[in-house]
Amino acid sequence: MEARTAGGQLSTLELTAWRGLLRTQAWLERELDRKLLDAEGLSLSSYEVLLRLAQAEGMRMRMRDIAGSLLISRSGLTGIVNELERRGYVTRERTADDGRGIEAALTKTGLAAFRKAHRVHLTGVRELFLRHLSDEQLRQLAGVWAAVGNAAGPDLASPQGR
Repeated sequence: MEARTAGGQLSTLELTAWRGLLRTQAWLERELDRKLLDAEGLSLSSYEVLLRLAQAEGMRMRMRDIAGSLLISRSGLTGIVNELERRGYVTRERTADDGRGIEAALTKTGLAAFRKAHRVHLTGVRELFLRHLSDEQLRQLAGVWAAVGNAAGPDLASPQGR
């Protein structure tokens, strides 16, 4: 096994692992985005916003919290929410607790759109990613993400991450 050092060039193994992660993530995001756009007219980013809202208590979240969970800028989120609001999937309201913040709230129409898109997303994840891996490989990956992801904090996409 090649020695790993804190500085200098990446070893061939390290570089292959790193580039593989980046390439696979980019490909999966592009393909999931395409599938969602083709089937439901929703981008992957829009789907992720709807997912956060569907999982949130009362199906509403502060805009800054959505942006933080998606690791995007507030201005980037504003563009996505503008489109979702135009389609009737979300509304924006002042927060009840302080009146200064803005919350996005999922509408009934938005929940229906999310449920359709969710089926497409799950099918895509299984087809593009999960079917290629054995249960042992999935366990190994889960361990890898837990080891590396501890530094990033909890999985904000999951209800446990809230």
